[in-house]
Amino acid sequence: MLEKLKSLPRDLGGARRILADSGYASEKNVEGCAQADIEALIALKRERHHQTWRQRFAAAPTPPPDSATAMQKMRYRLKRPAGRKLYALRKETPEPVFGIIKSVMDFRQFKLRGLPKARGEWSLMTMSWNLKRMFALQGA
Repeated sequence: MLEKLKSLPRDLGGARRILADSGYASEKNVEGCAQADIEALIALKRERHHQTWRQRFAAAPTPPPDSATAMQKMRYRLKRPAGRKLYALRKETPEPVFGIIKSVMDFRQFKLRGLPKARGEWSLMTMSWNLKRMFALQGA
């Protein structure tokens, strides 16, 4: 993905931050983001939806030393309130779409086999989502 970001036209601007779920948490990914001067906020494990009051009012973590690895620095950013707030943006942007596709549109698995057929099926699903969304926004 970093290579694709580099190939985008300069007029679009560059990525400053990447938000990703725990499936992308690896030393290699975090180091790659650091080398590309992109702030990585990648969950290290599955997070609970609601924090306890102790977690919510816990003291801010101590900053890592200057010699810390990119992964240690990211772990620190994720524990800070500002980092948690930024990571929470994932729940506002892509996640609702996937939730709606799964629950409302009842798309939980591909019915066709093979990558070309699955891509076609996914294209139809996302096109129907976009039409549904455009229709809903038409009255706004």
